[in-house]
Amino acid sequence: AHTDALSDYDVILVVRDICPLVADHAWLGDFGDVLVAFWDPIHPDPIFGIDQSGNVVQYADGLKIDFTLWPEAMLDRIAVAARLPEELDAGYRVLLDKDGAAALLAPPTYAAYVPQCPTEAAYQTWVNDFLTDPPYVAKCLWRDELLPAKWCLDHDMKYVYLRQMLEWWVGSDEGWSRPVGSLGKGLKKRLPGRIWVQLEETYVGAELQEQWEALERTMALFREVAVEVGDRLGYSYPHDLHRRVQAYVEQIRRMPPTR
Repeated sequence: AHTDALSDYDVILVVRDICPLVADHAWLGDFGDVLVAFWDPIHPDPIFGIDQSGNVVQYADGLKIDFTLWPEAMLDRIAVAARLPEELDAGYRVLLDKDGAAALLAPPTYAAYVPQCPTEAAYQTWVNDFLTDPPYVAKCLWRDELLPAKWCLDHDMKYVYLRQMLEWWVGSDEGWSRPVGSLGKGLKKRLPGRIWVQLEETYVGAELQEQWEALERTMALFREVAVEVGDRLGYSYPHDLHRRVQAYVEQIRRMPPTR
């Protein structure tokens, strides 16, 4: 992985009992002056059902460590599982193993987080679900409700749906060969410049007219990228549905504003 001066460390601590480390946070100070820390509650792992916890720790000197706390039973279950959890399959290094407990872990395949080629049904569902959002954004803009409009436009339409379509674009362009990076962090370097500029132009301030224009640009960019992805995979974009949704959005935009 590419690293820089602000790269963090993801550390998994496998211990006999995680509870003392969760109850008393003093051990975090062994690594430096803690600036701020976020803690997960103890909760069952969604795959193995074994209690785990973790934290995100930012130190005052710039060091950042994300600790995951596992009981020994978790490592035992992973060692006999059919596949590694994604966070390990993406690549791991054993730093210290006093009991040799990690010796049975399978080696990573580095395939975790690589974009997977969508089926035609998944592609069509993704496009359809994206197009359910513009009418809601338009309604919020017509009512001058900034917060729900921004949440749906910037998070749902862009971060959830458009980001995934952009990752499919990259995956189909690169033969589904390598991860994009969490939260889309690697997209800027791997998308054509024209696509990235169009994405930047969908992010605007709070002014109402800007929001309407951002909605229009987001719909246009999604269609452009989705059509190209569909062409590569042999899937047809539902242009008629897109036109009907766009017409409905324009109808709301032309309505007299509320008083």
